[in-house]
This record gives sequence, structure tokens and C-alpha cells, in this order.
Amino acid sequence: MTWFASLQSALGLAAIIGIAWALSENRRAVPSWRWIAGAVLLQIVVAVAVLRIPVIWDALRVANAGVAVLEASSRVGSSYMFGYLGGAEPPFVLKPGATAPVIIAFQILPLVIFTSALAALLWHWGVLRLIVRALSWALQRTLGIGGAVGLNAGANVFLGVVEAPLIVRAYLARMTRAELFMVMTLGMSTVSGVVLILYSQTLARVVDNSFGHVITASLVCLPASLLLARLMVPGESPTGADRKEDELRYDSSIDALVRGTFDGLQLFLAVIAILLVVFALVALANYMLGALPPVADQPLTVQRLFGWVFAPLMWLIGVPWAEAIDAGALMGTKAILNEYVAYQQLATDYAGRLSPRSTLIVTYALCGFANLASVGLSVSTLTTLAPERRKEILSLGFKSWISGNLATAMIGAVIGLITF
Repeated sequence: MTWFASLQSALGLAAIIGIAWALSENRRAVPSWRWIAGAVLLQIVVAVAVLRIPVIWDALRVANAGVAVLEASSRVGSSYMFGYLGGAEPPFVLKPGATAPVIIAFQILPLVIFTSALAALLWHWGVLRLIVRALSWALQRTLGIGGAVGLNAGANVFLGVVEAPLIVRAYLARMTRAELFMVMTLGMSTVSGVVLILYSQTLARVVDNSFGHVITASLVCLPASLLLARLMVPGESPTGADRKEDELRYDSSIDALVRGTFDGLQLFLAVIAILLVVFALVALANYMLGALPPVADQPLTVQRLFGWVFAPLMWLIGVPWAEAIDAGALMGTKAILNEYVAYQQLATDYAGRLSPRSTLIVTYALCGFANLASVGLSVSTLTTLAPERRKEILSLGFKSWISGNLATAMIGAVIGLITF
């Protein structure tokens, strides 16, 4: 059974590459098979190195423990501001066997504000900039991409759809169409450091060392994103990063702290609003679908529809068919609505319904910003930074949604290939 499962994931890898090629703007100009094989091999090497080399995985496990410290620190602030709603000791006696309720808005999401401020400080102090440039150098040497795209790729591990393009804003006007699409795909297929900790905390109850898996997903997705972007919009990457100054700068540590806090506050409010609206819309849609005749003695729901649509893709990347509909429902939620909603459902509604191997594959396949709202954010940000490329950026928006989802599905297949 294990060899068949790995073969299934290998088939998924080939199928995703085939889909990207079929959607290519110029099928005759795609990269050589040697380059494609190298990009796939790089994904496998990175995944194996992180997940199978004990010293690296143990280091990430230590970092996972550090995430718990950050969460506890954030809880101190939320407890001070919101009292027992924010995690402080309740001023009443709980019934026997009852536990204090976890209120997401007051106990979990404040972590976004704290992490955003901390990330801004680390960027200003040069810590994150050093890591970003190291990742950029590695991708330039292994995949032969230009310095501007490499810099953006490294930044996407820590920054979001809006912030990462700021690093390369000076180069956007002279990037090739292929490079512009690489930038957009990278934004769709990774998650930022600000929400990385939030997601790892959400997944902690169903995935061991969740922080290690989420950061691994973003690292493995860099070559996957570049591969699929070059297949769908072929072209070279000649633009170098010849400027030493980064476009994202702070005047001082205080400036970084304040601006990082306000950026986190905007994201905090956005996540609350999105979650509220998404859950309400799904409930409304389910009420409407419930008026239709049941299918297989069960009422129609949005989750079931998503499951049917995305189940074949999830089977291809390694999920057994008996679990593919549940996995497809999560992938559909992520692609259409929001990956955090999907992660919440994975950790609660779908806990125990997927095998450990399927849970791991799905965790990686969901780890990206490729949803419809993010397409709007990406397009609006890039058209603001490079208004002369507006028409081109608009034409690539929906393509980047497709390539971003294919990229996260591809790393799910990679994990399925090496997980027995």
C-alpha cells in the first residue's frame, strides 16, 4: 500500500505539471525538461532535508516551542486588555468538567498584531533581511532566476501579498511578463510570517510540530511556484537586483514597532471581518441548498459541493479516495474563501476524519494565500506600484490564482511522495 500511495503522489506531480503546460501561453517556449526536473528535484531535496534530517527537524521543533512562548506572551497582552475574554482567569466558578471558552477574536487573533510588530522590528534590525537575501541567493544559484525575482521569493516566506512586492518595487516596471507572473504566483502560493504563527497554533491540535510543517511548506513552495509560473507564462528572468537598498524601510525601531503594530491591527480587523462574513455566507448558502432534494440521503451543502469539485485533485496528490471528498471540501474552502477558515475546519470539524498522512498532505496543500480576495489584494498592490503595467497585471490576476493553487497542491504531492 505504501508504494502505491507514493506512486499516486508521483502521478499527481506529473499531472499538475501537465495541467500547467496545458494552460501555458506558449507551449513551445516552456523551460527545458532538465530545468523542470531540477525544480521538482529541488522541492524533494528541501522537503527531505527538513523533514528527514533529525538536526534540522529538531531545530524546528525548538522553534515550535518558541511559538508557544510567543502565544503565551501575546496572551498576557490580550488578558490585560480583555480580561477573562482574552484568556485571564474567569471571575466565576466553572461547572464541574467545564473548561474556559476559547474566544478567537480576543485570545487567538491578537497574536497577529504582536507578530506583525515583532516582524517589523526584526526587519529593521536586519535579521529578516539577511535571511531573505540568503534565500534569494540560493534560488538564483539553483534555478538561474534573476536577482529581483529571487529577492521577492525570499521575502514571500516572511511577508504577505501586499508587503513582499514593496521589496522589488524599483524593478517592477522593467520586469519581463514572465517575471511579473512569478512575483504574482509567489504571493499566491506562500503565507507570511505574520500569519505563519497563527496557522501553526491553529493546527497544533491535529499536526505535530505544526510550525515546522508550515515553514517547510513555504520553503518547498518557492521552487514549485517558479516552476509552474514559468510553465504557464514562459520567459527568461534577466532582471537583477542591482540596488543595495531595500524599499521596505523604517526610520527607527520605534517607527518599526508602531508601523508593524498598525499593520497587524489592519490584518486583525480584516481577518475578523472575513471570518464573520464567510461563516455567515456559507450558512446562508447551506440554508438555500437545504431546500433542494437531498443527494445520497444527505442534504446538499457548500462543503459537499467543494468536495466533489476538488476531490479528484486531492486524490491525485495522494489522499485516498475514501477521504478525498473531505479533503476536497477543505481545498475548495481555501481556494474560494480563505486558508485560515480551511485550517480551522481541519483542526475542528474534520479532526479524526482524515488519516495522519492525509492530514499532513492537506496541511501542505492549504498553505498558501491563493484565494479570490488575495487576487484582488495582489492586483491592487501591483497596479499601484507599477501603474504602467496595469493592463498586464490585470490579465495575469486569475492566472496567478490558478498557479498558486496548483503550487500548493504540488507540495502536497511532494509530501505524499516522501511520507509513508
